[in-house]
Amino acid sequence: MVYKSITIFTIIAIIITLFLSLSNVEKMIVVSSGNIEQKPLNMEIGKFQDSDCGMIINNLKYTSQVISQSGKTWFFHDHGGMVHWLEDRDIKNSAKIWVKDTKSGRWIDGRTAWYSRDESTPMNTGFGAYSIKKDRFITFNKMKELMLRGETMSNPYVKKRLLGEY
Repeated sequence: MVYKSITIFTIIAIIITLFLSLSNVEKMIVVSSGNIEQKPLNMEIGKFQDSDCGMIINNLKYTSQVISQSGKTWFFHDHGGMVHWLEDRDIKNSAKIWVKDTKSGRWIDGRTAWYSRDESTPMNTGFGAYSIKKDRFITFNKMKELMLRGETMSNPYVKKRLLGEY
């Protein structure tokens, strides 16, 4: 009987210890509420989680934010993943989209940005966002179309064509 009591006490102590240690773990931000002004929120490396793939955002160079009219904000570490996630949402046409300008690091309107296709992005889609158009840059709608068709840098045939490796 004594051994049974000790065993039960030990199990309870282990469970309590686990719960206490888990409460000290910092929670990742996947979605934020209350952004009624639909402005880009400040992001910090290692504190945000990609809403599409679930990975921790450890590089802000290719980040995007999608903000609904109700003020909910979702975060992404690759513009292609943002397009993938947004496609199946009711807010896909009404949401405000902010993307990091790859050159300046400033937030710019994702729907009016210009996109490169051959960059080394976190999910290997290749889409970098820019405020200024250059040769071979594409519009948001074209980037969206290519992403949804799988014509990204993760496709070896597309990658060879884009990098001139025939």
